[in-house]
Amino acid sequence: MPGAGVRLEVASLPGTFRLSLDHLLQEIESCMNLGLRSFIMFPAVPEVHKDKTATYSYDPGNFYLQAARAIKQRFPECCLISDVAMDPYSVDGHDGLVQHGQIDNEATLPILARMGVAQAEAGFDMLGPSDMMDGRVEAMRRALDAAGYHYTGILSYTAKYASAFYGPFRDALDSAPRDEAGIPKDKKTYQMNPANRREALIEAELDTLEGADMLMVKPALHYLDVIAGIKQHTSLPVAAYHVSGECAMLLAACRNGWLDYEKAMPETLLSIRRAGADVILTYFAKDFAERL
Repeated sequence: MPGAGVRLEVASLPGTFRLSLDHLLQEIESCMNLGLRSFIMFPAVPEVHKDKTATYSYDPGNFYLQAARAIKQRFPECCLISDVAMDPYSVDGHDGLVQHGQIDNEATLPILARMGVAQAEAGFDMLGPSDMMDGRVEAMRRALDAAGYHYTGILSYTAKYASAFYGPFRDALDSAPRDEAGIPKDKKTYQMNPANRREALIEAELDTLEGADMLMVKPALHYLDVIAGIKQHTSLPVAAYHVSGECAMLLAACRNGWLDYEKAMPETLLSIRRAGADVILTYFAKDFAERL
């Protein structure tokens, strides 16, 4: 987040912090010393920078883009992954453009493409489109290639479900959909139905054809069957996002003495790996690395 000297713990996800750039650089250095080399970064954007069309997302003065430049300058060997979606920058809190009370998929694509090019220019090695708009992988790949960023990868949120387990993350970013007249109150029109497993295979095939370099399932722990299914049907690497709510549940149980964190945390990550995930995004990464 912008500013300096900021280290704010997320109340609903103990041990996870909002960080200003100075603290973020220290945290990355600490993680690098443990052997962690890949980092995904999300922006907590002040309300003053938000509008209907997410124009701050590609503003050269955007603190998120400036942070990426500073990180890559200091740690050029790290792999830095972005978040591509409108919700951190939108007054509506949605991943796509809200028009006439609906998410306008086609009108969103040029915004995401421009955002992606700005992130590649800032130094991100891989883009993480988390928006779930149809056709956004192809739109970003074309825009990246046209701008000369042929080697910037795309980690597609291929199967992102309309899950109940995103709460702590939305608390951290203040990016939940607005509960106002004329604005959808949830993301069910573009995120996937938790009951639908087959759609994940269709989305995986489409994202592959559009130029994705990796496919991701989100959440992870409650969708192990989806991870396994995609792994069986693709030659691309499969990633899994062990989301904030899944981590918060385990932390709460351990802090109440109901589970042993030293045993339950590694077993949880092992189950995701066993299901077929080549890459795991988790808030427990540093804890796990320290225990190795």
